[in-house]
Amino acid sequence: MLHNILLQCKFFLVAWLNVTYNLFPNPLRKYYLHLFGIHVGNGSCIHRGCRFFHIGKLSIGRNSVVNFGCYLDNRRGIVIGDNVGLAHHVKVYTLGHNIDSPDFETKGKPVVIEDGAFVFSNALIMPGVTLHKNCVVLPGSVVTKDVDENAVVGGNPAKFLRFREFDTPPQRYCYWFAL
Repeated sequence: MLHNILLQCKFFLVAWLNVTYNLFPNPLRKYYLHLFGIHVGNGSCIHRGCRFFHIGKLSIGRNSVVNFGCYLDNRRGIVIGDNVGLAHHVKVYTLGHNIDSPDFETKGKPVVIEDGAFVFSNALIMPGVTLHKNCVVLPGSVVTKDVDENAVVGGNPAKFLRFREFDTPPQRYCYWFAL
């Protein structure tokens, strides 16, 4: 009984975060998120309309941006490095269901997005994936496996297309407002 009450309190807290987050102007949001155990580094921002699935278990480095409408399933943990860009409506999942289980019990792993990576709009990043340094995920891709450093991937499921022509990440990426 007590476990169910605590679980419902946690769900209420997540719902409260998702409703109230958009009420704060962008420069103040990172301080508000800190109250919920979410770390947002200097120069980084998470734009309006993003959805969180848990309190805590999310860390974003410096000068990174999470654009509007992203889903951040931080139930198993998300670590985003420095100078990372997530375009609008990217969905990062850390938890799913075991389709071979009669009860569909949950299973999941954290997602890591390393420095300089960029994920274009409407991409899906699945549980346990690591996007290594400076990689690019093209629009609409479904990433089910780790992506190598400097690689460009695309498709469903995402496949390697080529390597980027440089290996230095942008030095500052974040912006406060997006279209």
